[in-house]
Amino acid sequence: MWQQLLIAFGLLLILEGLMPFLAPERWQHLVKTLAEMAPGQIRLAGLVCMLLGLTLVMVFT
Repeated sequence: MWQQLLIAFGLLLILEGLMPFLAPERWQHLVKTLAEMAPGQIRLAGLVCMLLGLTLVMVFT
């Protein structure tokens, strides 16, 4: 189980690093846009991402 969690975490880090590596200017723009959003909007976006991730995990396990 720990091995699977570490693999998943490693994949997460790879995916998180792709955008800043491939398109740093676009990534900076997205971070600035995110900083200007209201906390409620950020929270809703986080909830949607978590639900999509949970759905993917449930479908493929």
